[in-house]
Amino acid sequence: MKVYEVRQFGIENLVLAERAEPQPKANEVVVKFHAASLNFRDLMFVKGAYNPKARLPAVPFSDGSGEVVAVGADAKKWKVGARVCPIFMQAWLDGPLSIEKRRTTLGAGDLDGVLREYGAFDEEGLVEIPQHLSFEEAATLPCAAVTAWNALVVSGNLKAGETVLTLGTGGVSIFALQFAKMHGSRVIATSSSEIKLQKAKELRADEFINYKKTPEWDKEVLLLTNNLGVDHVVEVGGAGTLAKSLNSLRIGGHVAMIGVLAGAGEFDPRVVLMKAVRMQGMLVGSRRMFEEMNNAIEGNRLNPVIDKTFSFKEVPEALKHMERGAHFGKIVVSLQ
Repeated sequence: MKVYEVRQFGIENLVLAERAEPQPKANEVVVKFHAASLNFRDLMFVKGAYNPKARLPAVPFSDGSGEVVAVGADAKKWKVGARVCPIFMQAWLDGPLSIEKRRTTLGAGDLDGVLREYGAFDEEGLVEIPQHLSFEEAATLPCAAVTAWNALVVSGNLKAGETVLTLGTGGVSIFALQFAKMHGSRVIATSSSEIKLQKAKELRADEFINYKKTPEWDKEVLLLTNNLGVDHVVEVGGAGTLAKSLNSLRIGGHVAMIGVLAGAGEFDPRVVLMKAVRMQGMLVGSRRMFEEMNNAIEGNRLNPVIDKTFSFKEVPEALKHMERGAHFGKIVVSLQ
């Protein structure tokens, strides 16, 4: 089978190699992959910034979708032909996160990822794809969508009428916008691009801030909320944007810490105290969260937003497209 390997770091060093097709162990199934999607984590790993001490060679990318083509002797959960996605952390089925569960992530040095034609997985490490989604759409779900679901619905306990602030228009932020509107919430979307803000409007975002034109965007958020602040911030920038995110928040509000896209910065921790802020780090989510999210996606006929789809031979170009930061929603690789 064809498989991409990181043998040394750097996009230019990705190798398209050949490996033997996997055979299922007793409790495993073999999945034929049809699509994969990119996360910023994948780009960082390939470039050597995410896990520079990873054992190489390694197969990158955590998010994929496909169909079951072989079933182990003791595996009972899946039949050949089932449409599935592997979960991000193979051992995080339910309950709280632990060190042991965290060591079972796909695609960054712990376990081989999905950038290959076939993969063998424990039968418990998969979820069924919502019926109305294509393989390309389903491949966007395991990391970005589950993270956004965890951030707003699980950790945030999102309610109708609450206000959500999303930063940028990458995969997590766009899923957060969609889930917030699904729950009857108000969304304030930010971007440096008027074109992207128009696309956010088409997804029913309520207010829009161009942070390039309005560098003090936190003050604009307060104006839009009658100086009360928002209920939730989906914080993908990290330390570089956290101070403004906290200033945008209402007393008792919730910050879901997800990314570090904006680099280094400083914030005054007294704000967390004086506003009684709830701040929660998000490391994707469990299989149970994934399954509950898929039920909601299917029930609401939600379709993920795909920016661009690349062929399997174009993986380096897909990574460079993410590196440029011009995408809106998810970047997908088709293996079909």
